[in-house]
Amino acid sequence: MDLPFDGAISAFYENEAPDQIRNAIRRADKGDVISASYPHSERLARKVYEHAFEKLQIELVKLQSWVRDSGTRIVMVFEGRDAAGKGGTINRMRTNLNPRAARVVALSKPTETEQGEWYFQRYLRHLPTAGEMVFYDRSWYNRGVVEPVFGFCTPDQNRHFFNQVPDFEKMLVDDGIHLFKFWLNVGRAEQLRRMLARESDPLKQWKLSSIDVQGLAKWDAYSEAIKDTLTRSHTDHAPWTIIRSDDKRRARLNAMRVLCHAFDYPQKDARAIGAIDPLICGGPDLWDA
Repeated sequence: MDLPFDGAISAFYENEAPDQIRNAIRRADKGDVISASYPHSERLARKVYEHAFEKLQIELVKLQSWVRDSGTRIVMVFEGRDAAGKGGTINRMRTNLNPRAARVVALSKPTETEQGEWYFQRYLRHLPTAGEMVFYDRSWYNRGVVEPVFGFCTPDQNRHFFNQVPDFEKMLVDDGIHLFKFWLNVGRAEQLRRMLARESDPLKQWKLSSIDVQGLAKWDAYSEAIKDTLTRSHTDHAPWTIIRSDDKRRARLNAMRVLCHAFDYPQKDARAIGAIDPLICGGPDLWDA
């Protein structure tokens, strides 16, 4: 089988990855959590996960019904390193929701016309109307992380973004939009393990891009940009929720819990939602470079 990008991910693993990362991947069994700093040594058991997932799906359906009837507007921003689980978490949250009122926004690189616009303009076009929930699979925070790491924006553009983003988000919140910003954090060894799995899976190779491949060697630059972003854009009106996603199952459940716990909708069952795990879900102090 031909590997995408001429097997560049496998080549990075064999020739460029730090020894401790390569050894951690080699030693790990399928269900192991590789990151030594992650507070759980194994993935959440499948039966436990599926039981909690089913209950949360019922709560999300109740929530969406209330959102529609009340005209509530919800924006969820999902950010994180490549292979952190953003798309998978969004897909699981939407499993039983009406897709017409639970939209995903995943924008490609800006067109020539969009490059000439106000930076936030193309994201504004996709904001929810009354009764809608919108999931941004990556967002305006490209200018905080990806663009400076790859030189796609100038330092002045980056500074201008951070000068504007707190006020931009405050305008959204002041207008009544409920804004959730999720940063999914994954360890370096787990990220590479997932990228290798994508490389060898014909059904998942479409998820890979040249930026993903090049980004493997830019871990430290990404770390600096992420730290800068979380420091400069974590505000009272638009705080970041960090979810440590080395275990995708726990990450998905906790993202659902954060959303459900935030609203008082009819027939809400707090026991069914369950408690947020503070060891992997909380503020920027949980972020681990």
